[in-house]
Amino acid sequence: MQLGTRWAFGGEPPARLSAELVERIRGVEAAHADGASAGWRWTLTWLEGRAVVELDAPDSEDDGLTLRG
Repeated sequence: MQLGTRWAFGGEPPARLSAELVERIRGVEAAHADGASAGWRWTLTWLEGRAVVELDAPDSEDDGLTLRG
């Protein structure tokens, strides 16, 4: 596993992510457009060369949501 980066929920994802994975991230973010996502963050790691993006969303049922690219 290789550590990637972290960024704020609703922020710009790293450019090296595939368009398909960015679209899926944006879909999750759109589902929480009500503003209850303050302080949430995404964490990107690489597992065997593939992107793994996990949502850090304290006090939310989506905490730990994982998307794989």
